[in-house]
Amino acid sequence: MKLLFIPFSVVGGLIAGFLGKKLFEGAWGLIDDEEPPQPEHRYVSFAKVLLASALEGAIFRAVRAAVDHQSRQTFANLTGSWPGEEAPEPE
Repeated sequence: MKLLFIPFSVVGGLIAGFLGKKLFEGAWGLIDDEEPPQPEHRYVSFAKVLLASALEGAIFRAVRAAVDHQSRQTFANLTGSWPGEEAPEPE
């Protein structure tokens, strides 16, 4: 069953990347009128680079988790088999 899930995962990753990019662009637009700063930009503050990177990372991670979980849910609904662990391991 894990092999059958691979196409779901690939498509989900593409969707998550697209959604994450759009959400980050929208969120950054609320913070600043300029494009998000990158580490290679010389004339931006260190704090602004860190803020942009942290926000981008948080958005991408949350979107990826949401899309991944929903694609697993859809796969399970279609096949009756959950592609992954049923619950976290106890500590």
